[in-house]
Amino acid sequence: MFGFSPKKIQMTDAAQALPGRADPIATAERHAIWDRPLKAAVPEGMDQAMFGMGCFWGVERIFWQSKGIWLTMVGYAGGFTPNPTYQEVCTGQTGHNEVVRVIFDPAQISYEALLAKFWEGHDPTQGMRQGNDRGTQYRSGVYAYGDTQLAAAMASRDAFAPRLLQAGYGAITTEILPAPEFYYAEDYHQQYLHKNPNGYCGIGGTGVSCPVGLTA
Repeated sequence: MFGFSPKKIQMTDAAQALPGRADPIATAERHAIWDRPLKAAVPEGMDQAMFGMGCFWGVERIFWQSKGIWLTMVGYAGGFTPNPTYQEVCTGQTGHNEVVRVIFDPAQISYEALLAKFWEGHDPTQGMRQGNDRGTQYRSGVYAYGDTQLAAAMASRDAFAPRLLQAGYGAITTEILPAPEFYYAEDYHQQYLHKNPNGYCGIGGTGVSCPVGLTA
């Protein structure tokens, strides 16, 4: 969120990644808005999803403001360093993305509707950046829990891509992968824009509507 060097837009590999640590870093005990345990298990009948859309402060707000979301949390995923810190992720030497993991009630909001929020909430054509935020930790990503989510994510990408091209945008650069391990970010990052309503938010969409989840 604060400056970059050219090295940060080049993905590292496992051999060059920072070593990290065996134990998880400290995070919040409870959700600052809903007062639920931040590390709560997924309740029966609910599901989970994970997205990377740029700075996770603004991304988390998109989802906690959505009907049918039971819990949101920010963290790091998709890299090599176990239990990374924010400072380590920002070096570009962990390979991680800033992500938001959500627990949602499919009876109130479908996974396809979450995908629509994902595609419309940022510019998925920018590669290793989002707006002025540049670096591998700001890349666009959908991290799917199971084959059904993976297929839905790919189908939504294929449906959205022509609309972006028609609007003058380039090709989608979003990575769509099976969900990797999620590492919780530090306490102060959790629900950051609830705690700091005037805080920085670099998230902005393209204005192009995604043709999925429209009836959800």
